Amino acid sequence: MKEFKIKVAEKVIKISCSYDFSYIYCKDYITAEIEDFSITVNSKDIEFERERATLECSDGYLELLAIHRKISEIMPKYNTILFHGSVLAIDGKGYLFTAPSGTGKSTHTRLWKEYFKDEVIVVNDDKPFLKIEEDEIFAYGTPWDGKHRLSSNIKVPLKGICILSQDRENWIKKIDGKMVYPYLYNQVYHILSERENAIKTLQIFDKLLKIIPIYKMGCNISYDAVKTSYLGMIGDEK
Repeated sequence: MKEFKIKVAEKVIKISCSYDFSYIYCKDYITAEIEDFSITVNSKDIEFERERATLECSDGYLELLAIHRKISEIMPKYNTILFHGSVLAIDGKGYLFTAPSGTGKSTHTRLWKEYFKDEVIVVNDDKPFLKIEEDEIFAYGTPWDGKHRLSSNIKVPLKGICILSQDRENWIKKIDGKMVYPYLYNQVYHILSERENAIKTLQIFDKLLKIIPIYKMGCNISYDAVKTSYLGMIGDEK
């Protein structure tokens, strides 16, 4: 059994597992600090992930998925949830883009990086952690950062969530989060089989919608789409 510790969303997690793959994958988050909690992945966990997988995967990769699942199930106890989306930071503030699979979320965030260059930091391109601290939400990088492996081990205050859809013209509008409640909640990792976990996750999510402005955007693949989303969200802060 291999052991190592990572620090994610300000929590140190001791991981016991069998394969080097997970250690290598999480290398940017390795720490020697004292752990806040521990998880262990065994063969039953790997088989559980294999049954859920849509593609054939190595045991090492399935073990990584099990680590991700176990951590995500514990983090709501620390006012933290995993959200499916891409977080970009500009001027020290984070903006989260989310969209149904195949809509172009990763393309839009790539265009932001091309347009703003070094002014933009990709906090996480797939599964950031969002944490409540008093009356503010912070976004954190995680090792689970999508097929392009784009993330930074940093923390930024979250200032907006934008739901993307494909359109010929670029437009953005601020909306009431209640209008898209089911969609946004489905982007949160939650386990309904554990009542306490489900209630805590729901409480964090409800507070998220009260604190963070929600936007809906139609966009094409262009730098004009980047400018539209930037001005639409950052302009609201001024």
